[in-house]
Amino acid sequence: MSKVEEKLAELGFTLPDVVPPVAAYVPAIRSGEYVLTSGQLPMVAGKLPTTGKVGGEVTAEEAKELAQICALNGLAAIKSVIGDLDKLEQVVKVVGFVASAPDFTGQPLVINGASEFLGEVLGAAGVHARSAVGVAALPLDAPVEIEFQVRVRD
Repeated sequence: MSKVEEKLAELGFTLPDVVPPVAAYVPAIRSGEYVLTSGQLPMVAGKLPTTGKVGGEVTAEEAKELAQICALNGLAAIKSVIGDLDKLEQVVKVVGFVASAPDFTGQPLVINGASEFLGEVLGAAGVHARSAVGVAALPLDAPVEIEFQVRVRD
């Protein structure tokens, strides 16, 4: 078990199986020293725990927890490409999308669910640049979707 997975276990998390794509793409791809993930939805055991717009049917607090699930799923997608999460040197960029009610402006706080989780699990390697974007809708009516770019070593 990698040190990253040991840290996850210490925090009460288990790395899930990679979420199967819902369309024509792969969960993650390596390009040189970088791994880029496709957008990660907050799938748990093959389904979304909740759907809807943040600031509407979904609270910001619920969405922040869903962003954490997206980050966990992102780590699983990255592992599927590199084999060992201890090869992850740096989370370079996180882009978070929040399906937002028209008057909701708390996207950064929602995406903090992923950012804080990555920092807790990876330490300094989890510190990253980030965008948090409000959108009208996401696939499967997911409240949150997150994509990652990470630098890895051989």
